[in-house]
Amino acid sequence: MSFRTTTAVEYVEDVSPGNGALPPRAWYASSDAASLSLNGAWSLRVSATADAEDDAFAEPGFDAGDWAEVQVPGHWVLQGDGAFGSPIYTNHLYPFPVDPPHVPTENPTGDHLRVFDLPADWPDLSEGGVVLRFDGVESCARVWLNGTDIGEFKGSRLPHEFAVGHLLRPSGNVLAVRVHQWSAGSYLEDQDQWWLPGIFRDVTLLHRPAGSVLDYFVHASYDHVAGEGTLRVDSDVDGRVSVPGLDIDVATGETVTVPVRPWTAESPVLYDGELVTEGERVPLRVGFRTVVLEDGLIKVNGTPLLFKGVNRHEWHPEQGRALDLETMRADVLLMKRHNLNAVRTSHYPPHPAFLDLCDEYGLWVIDECDLETHGFVEQAWRDNPVDDDRWTPALLDRAARMVERDKNHPSVVIWSLGNEAGTGRGLTAMAEWIHDRDRSRLVHYEGDIDCRDTDMYSRMYAFHEEVDRIGRELDGGTHKRRGLPFILCEYGHAMGNGPGGIADYQRLFEAHERLQGGFIWEWIDHGIKDERYGFAYGGDFGEELHDGNFVCDGLVFPDRQPSPGLVEFKKVIEPVGIEGDGSDGTVRITNKQDFADLSAFAFEWSYQVDGETVELGSLSVPELAAGESADVKLPGAPDGRGAETGWTVRAVLAEDTLWAPKGHEVAWGQVAVAARPLPAVAASDAPVVGERLITLGPATFDARTGELRTIGGVHVTGLRLDVWRAPTDNDDGAEWQSDTRYGLLWRKFGLHRMRHRLDAVEVGEDALTVRTRVAPAAWEVGLSTVYRWTSDGDRLRLTVSVGPEGDWTVPLPRLGVRFGIDGSADRVRWFGGGPGEGYPDTKSASRLARWDATVDELQTPYVRPQENGARADVRWAEIGGLRIDGDPEFSFTARRWTTEQLAAATHLPDLTPGDTVWVNLDHGLHGIGSQSCGPGPLPQYYLRAEPAEFSFVFSEPS
Repeated sequence: MSFRTTTAVEYVEDVSPGNGALPPRAWYASSDAASLSLNGAWSLRVSATADAEDDAFAEPGFDAGDWAEVQVPGHWVLQGDGAFGSPIYTNHLYPFPVDPPHVPTENPTGDHLRVFDLPADWPDLSEGGVVLRFDGVESCARVWLNGTDIGEFKGSRLPHEFAVGHLLRPSGNVLAVRVHQWSAGSYLEDQDQWWLPGIFRDVTLLHRPAGSVLDYFVHASYDHVAGEGTLRVDSDVDGRVSVPGLDIDVATGETVTVPVRPWTAESPVLYDGELVTEGERVPLRVGFRTVVLEDGLIKVNGTPLLFKGVNRHEWHPEQGRALDLETMRADVLLMKRHNLNAVRTSHYPPHPAFLDLCDEYGLWVIDECDLETHGFVEQAWRDNPVDDDRWTPALLDRAARMVERDKNHPSVVIWSLGNEAGTGRGLTAMAEWIHDRDRSRLVHYEGDIDCRDTDMYSRMYAFHEEVDRIGRELDGGTHKRRGLPFILCEYGHAMGNGPGGIADYQRLFEAHERLQGGFIWEWIDHGIKDERYGFAYGGDFGEELHDGNFVCDGLVFPDRQPSPGLVEFKKVIEPVGIEGDGSDGTVRITNKQDFADLSAFAFEWSYQVDGETVELGSLSVPELAAGESADVKLPGAPDGRGAETGWTVRAVLAEDTLWAPKGHEVAWGQVAVAARPLPAVAASDAPVVGERLITLGPATFDARTGELRTIGGVHVTGLRLDVWRAPTDNDDGAEWQSDTRYGLLWRKFGLHRMRHRLDAVEVGEDALTVRTRVAPAAWEVGLSTVYRWTSDGDRLRLTVSVGPEGDWTVPLPRLGVRFGIDGSADRVRWFGGGPGEGYPDTKSASRLARWDATVDELQTPYVRPQENGARADVRWAEIGGLRIDGDPEFSFTARRWTTEQLAAATHLPDLTPGDTVWVNLDHGLHGIGSQSCGPGPLPQYYLRAEPAEFSFVFSEPS
């Protein structure tokens, strides 16, 4: 018989939230009480199982000299160059067997040690108490101080405090924390992100003087009719509340009403105050606002809201979810500068400092509980913890820790029970508790399809047609649901190139009062900085189960550079509408804000001739109230000299603000005046046939194949019809999508391997005509393609005629021509949409002007390479000694690798520049959509296989 000594680890699989922690309370960043940050270098030992080591490491005097050193806050798998394990990414599948509450024996466990002294000015240990606070530990922790076990806890993205004053010493304190990657709590934290164990938020020691603040609740409502705010601060410890700017000095629990300026996301007015008890002074930042459900709408201060929001996971490409204040501030500034007004904290409460920033800069917040059990969908939600009474205390603990921590933030207007956790009694208990604790906010949960427990009807990724039907109140549902407002808590899945169709969603939001906006999925690509791949995603660390680059679906790249999707969203949700048709010399200005007038903005006009600005000036616009419109007279138009002309009107900040400087652009619109004259080339030159070449104007062609060889001194390679693009994440779609996934069908039908059959080379009196059939192997469908070349001696015109043959059941990825030129070609100039990429359903932000860039600058660095970089509505482009004019306008793309190489790449370093620049001139492109987790392109953005004719004129740059 053998015996094995084990460490007590029963708590790891206990469904309870833990033991030993103090009741949750309001979080505040500072006070006059002493505090000590325990962030910094900690000693770490990682074991393969939860019980591999005993508790001796927690005893004072333990020798950890051979342990590794890691930074706290941090995740141990993102430190040590892989020595402590690797990250794991899954969307919703649990990376361990589903057998709640049990977790695998293989359970990476990190023992953390921190030895610290109290500062010299720390109060005497006999005076008051001391609290040890952990703001975030994944996923389960047990804590010792100076050898004494003080408790254990679960709830990774929630604060936990412990009373430790009786255990502290002036010096040589030993704080030991054992962190387990997997625990019963992991079943509640299946949130479509990297699984990253560690102490990833702050660890702080807080002195609690006698009579110090415990919990407090700032109630600050606003009466929009009277223009008055009512303040009451409830406090567990009696004290006084002062707000000097409002001449308020009252006892806690006392109500006072005074004239105030209200808090909104557009005008985030905060009044500085102070809560003073016998032992502590806590700064307050009070924002007065009232949130109600009224007339079937979410209203703040009497006005319905339109959310222009985003879902935000916490992420840094090197630190994971261990964010510092400046990274959080960078997020908020980027959001404000791109016209966002709301954040859903998917799918857990953020670092509390982020909410301070939302209060300060102005963002509406849906604060979401640290709860998701999505993996249970694979077993039809059987054994789902939210419908199992044993787990209800843990659910209520999570709800309470969120609400109590964040209840004093005016930016938080809605509590969310969690995400994708099915339905069950536990969610109802959470909703009831929250409604009872805080009647000043509303409750959200997308999974409550009948709105039994919630105050709004919420969906994710509903198709445009259904959203329109909901807006028209034709969706049916329960009696309660039919009377509630609707939001898209997730839409516009921003994975790779896209999302497409968000302008169409916005038009619906603005057309129907019931539709109160939505939240793009999501803010940032969760790429991990990696020497091999640039940025790594699921599977790059050898995970046996993963969901690939589905973790890279943000409006900003991992390094926080805005993607074209964010630029598009900024345009779509701009706070000022600027429209006109150029016929009467006016422009219509609409204030699309919910509250503020236009006094914060200055307006500027400019006039373009062939894309170049020839005059500009300021425009006088009335200070329209929210929702109002006015027709504003433009100056007299300058002489356009027969060229394409138009106005550009911009709205910019009139003064510096907290989030952007004076002159920052918030909105723009363009009004066409005169259309461009189309390029014309008289077919006056005749082709000349030589032994091996045919000469036509400035060009030479292969006499046998009719293939273009040179234009002037520029060598041209492989000019021919092109219908293929490197499929985007949205082209390929998701396996659970109900609509057709065309990226897969394009491959099935061989559009990536089209064959080009030469049928005839015809030399006429004034033209060279090449007839071909372009078709995939194994299928009867094809494209009859005729290239007709003409010249006036100096310029060369190509007219391409395409006729589909057979039964085309799929749209085309693209339709145009592709050719190669020498790799020395670098700078590109064009007159058309820019400065960034634009596709049929993603080009709202494509501004008509003259632009220039290098070939490398034309590329969009999606973490997983795919179709990118097309400039829309191009009139002409110049590259490598060629000027190309289009009839009609075209899309322009240039890259240093082929489409086939782009499609084969899995990470950016896979793309190696070659000796050729490949140019695409596209008559049409298929739309983008957001089918990676949403609808594909709307039908009007399909590129159908239909007869088409388009022309390009080649000449030397002027």
